[in-house]
Amino acid sequence: MGNLDQLKAVTFDVFGTVVDWRSSIAREINLLADEKEVSIDGAEFASAWRSLYQPSMSKVRSGEIPFQPLDALHRNNLDTVLEQYDIGQLSESEKGHLNRVWHRLDPWPDVIEGLVRLKERYIIGTLSNGNISLIVNMAKHSGLPWDVVLGAEVAGHYKPCPEAYLGSAKKLDLAPHQCMLVAAHNTDLQAASSCGFRTAFVARPTEYGPDQTTDLCADHEFDVVVSDFVDLAEQLQA
Repeated sequence: MGNLDQLKAVTFDVFGTVVDWRSSIAREINLLADEKEVSIDGAEFASAWRSLYQPSMSKVRSGEIPFQPLDALHRNNLDTVLEQYDIGQLSESEKGHLNRVWHRLDPWPDVIEGLVRLKERYIIGTLSNGNISLIVNMAKHSGLPWDVVLGAEVAGHYKPCPEAYLGSAKKLDLAPHQCMLVAAHNTDLQAASSCGFRTAFVARPTEYGPDQTTDLCADHEFDVVVSDFVDLAEQLQA
């Protein structure tokens, strides 16, 4: 571990790192399938929906479409997945409710304990591609004790654009090296590191299900590598 004496803020990627999006969405999809009497594998549906996440943000990053909040991108992607699964019996209000499942994701079991401990010593906040209302509603749903919500909507850029990281540090009136990003994704941490952030990798080996093949371990030299958020709090002496 490098010298972290100047660390003031610990920020977090959210989807996959803080919350188990796949299981949370699968549960709601399976309930919906029972209600509508259709055959859908909720986990497969969740993965198909998530697979459109990066391509939709790439259109924003490239300038093909203007910046819009993740809720809007998720809603467009939902229409695509519903068409793929030939699900046409949902009303607009039902589609809107389903799209807000991203506001109702449950955290991994270690998250709350680790965050509560970290909050005693550091500013803790999100550095997520999720829009502000999504992250705030998720925090209310799950009891996530954030001090601040930062990331794409605040910066006007989606990760891994440098502005997402640098803009978040600037909002805290901190230098990048006074901030840490915690993530379960090597590429996110590499981008943050290139902006001067300190980095912590946390393994989430089932984010994409039991057959996950990516991000099973840290592929680079990050400042801290941990097994979960409680381990992170211990290593950061929180």
